[in-house]
Amino acid sequence: MRNSDLQTLKQRYNIVGNCEALNRVLDVALQVAPTDLSVLIIGESGVGKEIIPRVIHDNSPRRREKYFAINCGSIPEGTIDSELFGHVKGSYTGAINDSLGYFGAADKGTLFLDEVGELPLATQARLLRVLENGEYIPVGATEVRKTDVRIVAATNVNIRQAISEGRFREDLYYRLNQVPVQIPPLRERGEDIVLLFRLFAMQIAEKYKMDRVTLSDEAKQLLMRYKWPGNVRQLKNITEQISVLSKERLITPEVLRQFIPDDKESTQLATIRPEGGDHSFESEREILYKILFELRGNVNDMRREMSELKKQIEDVQSGVAPTSQQLPTTQLAPRELSTVNPQLSTMEDAEAEEYIEPEKEPENLNLSDHGKQLLQKALDRNNGNRKKAAQELGISDRTLYRKLKAYGMDS
Repeated sequence: MRNSDLQTLKQRYNIVGNCEALNRVLDVALQVAPTDLSVLIIGESGVGKEIIPRVIHDNSPRRREKYFAINCGSIPEGTIDSELFGHVKGSYTGAINDSLGYFGAADKGTLFLDEVGELPLATQARLLRVLENGEYIPVGATEVRKTDVRIVAATNVNIRQAISEGRFREDLYYRLNQVPVQIPPLRERGEDIVLLFRLFAMQIAEKYKMDRVTLSDEAKQLLMRYKWPGNVRQLKNITEQISVLSKERLITPEVLRQFIPDDKESTQLATIRPEGGDHSFESEREILYKILFELRGNVNDMRREMSELKKQIEDVQSGVAPTSQQLPTTQLAPRELSTVNPQLSTMEDAEAEEYIEPEKEPENLNLSDHGKQLLQKALDRNNGNRKKAAQELGISDRTLYRKLKAYGMDS
């Protein structure tokens, strides 16, 4: 693109900046505009992604048709299919009339789908069908409709990460990404930061009839060294704050530091996950499965113990003396079996008898007579890790701890 054409384009859309990456983006937008290829605009929040779809539409054969910009993240999941693909009267509560939806209304025109990474999976499948053959079915309808719409999408989400976590369809990504456009973050645009500050300062001065603020040379360097996690949107906000709140019209580094936050906010593409660490929904599911598995083991142990205890109670009530093998180590046995009254019918009568703690016997853990040696060997093989040792022996952590205590190995 000739430099004169580039400057004319920037003036038309009020684009400020001369960095090579920005010029390349505008050049690609103009080259792809005459085609019907889908364009995926990738960039951090606040870099100005919404300008490029307008440039593409206005320089395409569809420029006389309708242009719609839709923020996919702002539409509730329950109504997004109706908003995009329309609905028929009575298809759901509140559907009092037929609706074309954006794909019907924008026929022959252009749709800009901002924050496309926020679309639900079911909606992604419908969007893929429209992109492939131009067909869609409105909510509640039975007939297939056709539309001829140019799609330009944008996202600040790390789509590849979303694909690996099962939150975005890989086939849809490749269909949208026929022509990728990467918008550079503000921190990589060098002196464009100063030019943008000057523009915003001029705009706020004209709007509120005040003197325009200017930057000292040292303040300019400080401005260009800052990371700008909020990109152009953050720069505009800070410029407006300085213009209104600063008593000085010549902004020095000391004044500028009062308005630039000293934070460590990430400047990477958003991945819709909690901050800190490489979070994955797959690892989260694995942790939950592990917890549930361990809980199931503990519940089985408790159920087995309760069954043994219930049998002991029934034996006492029926006058049958339980054997030492039947008694759990936590239960009490009669001092003399002959003192048990066979006519006892309630637990209260049984508890009135005199009990002493029986001689403890090891539980059956499906180990051989050399249980202690096997426990020690399992612990040695797993470097003292009790959880791994329990897994190797096929017993629960709780049972392992009781066994270690019984053998005097719990220290």
